[in-house]
Amino acid sequence: MANSLKSLTPLGHAAAETVTVGPVTIVENVAVALASLASRRDREAEVASIAAAAGIALPGPGQATSGAVYGALWLGPEQWMVEAPFASHEDIVAILKPLFGEAASITEQTDAWVRFDLTAADLPALFERLCGFDLRRNGPGAATRTVIEHLGCYVVRRAETEVSVIGPRSSAHSLHHALITAAKSAF
Repeated sequence: MANSLKSLTPLGHAAAETVTVGPVTIVENVAVALASLASRRDREAEVASIAAAAGIALPGPGQATSGAVYGALWLGPEQWMVEAPFASHEDIVAILKPLFGEAASITEQTDAWVRFDLTAADLPALFERLCGFDLRRNGPGAATRTVIEHLGCYVVRRAETEVSVIGPRSSAHSLHHALITAAKSAF
């Protein structure tokens, strides 16, 4: 019997969805692999050294970083979400675990989250309707955990005109609807 299983995006389609509402473009980004990284007790310096050698810049509180291959988002003390291109890091844990060994706990997160990338010239006006993360006061590289429509989400300011919203995959449709509704009311 032939394998009839087909992967679907978090929104349930064969390909990622892009929606444009006025000046706002909302892209379902499925090209990123995610893993949580947490330093084990008394191994923080070792984890920082390994991460630096691997090209993973580990940000401090309220920050996100991006590099040639890896990006990272601060989650809590000695905890980060690590991003990498899905095409080359589909099994991101199998790539990271040999680097960090027993110094860190690494858990696959790709299928637990949905990521929407929003682009527009005036994103602060949109996010004022969505959450308490003030984009006017937080420039590129800023990130936070916040609530959007009762969903715990991460918001990452990637550039002046680009923001990523990372939310629970199980609520992808609700989050997508909230983003579209806010875009319609903002512009």
